[in-house]
Amino acid sequence: MHRDIQTDNWIAVCNLDDIVPNTGVCALLNNEQVAVFHVDDGGPRVFAIDNYDPNSEASVLSRGLVGSLGERIVVASPIYKQHFDLQTGECLEAPEHSVGTYPARIDGGKVWVGL
Repeated sequence: MHRDIQTDNWIAVCNLDDIVPNTGVCALLNNEQVAVFHVDDGGPRVFAIDNYDPNSEASVLSRGLVGSLGERIVVASPIYKQHFDLQTGECLEAPEHSVGTYPARIDGGKVWVGL
């Protein structure tokens, strides 16, 4: 459920170097917890999804393990280990528990998330 809006409102979250490659951090943006991930699989990329895991009802996705399942880049929730696609927010084991995504980019060495 990508928030498909015109993104004129980009917020600088942190420097790219502040996020260890292939891990995530939690950012509070407009009173919403957003999990922001730095994936380095040949070149740095960033992804942003809701931090709230609807399976465990806890805000923990930023602390999950980043990896891949086939062609999909995913994060595994640290509680029940469900996998969330970082591009689409889809929960692979329980699609009804998918999460929202946000546009994210790297510019000037900073990580930006669009609201």
